[in-house]
Amino acid sequence: MVSPGFHARVYACVRVVPAGFVTTYGDVATVLGSPRVARHVGFALAALDDPGVPWHRVINAAGRISHRGDLVRAELQRRRLEAEGLVFDESGRLALARHRYRFPTTALPLSDADP
Repeated sequence: MVSPGFHARVYACVRVVPAGFVTTYGDVATVLGSPRVARHVGFALAALDDPGVPWHRVINAAGRISHRGDLVRAELQRRRLEAEGLVFDESGRLALARHRYRFPTTALPLSDADP
């Protein structure tokens, strides 16, 4: 279970990931203090209606796009990442060691009490 305001905190976290980098659902959950709710990060991004959140920069821990049956959105995500200079290998994977963003943990709203 996630707390009220979780979606807003997910969006704030994802907004700091710069172009040319990616993060994982688990990374976002961990930064927000809930490492076991990576799936809920995905739910929050699926519910997103704010074009200012770069949702396409969040991928799974294997370095792949998680399409969950929505191949149109997956292709859009891949095109957006490629437009930012990211290159997928022949198996559809990104090199996380090279492209993974490391969050500055002190700069993010980690709880409902934070702005």
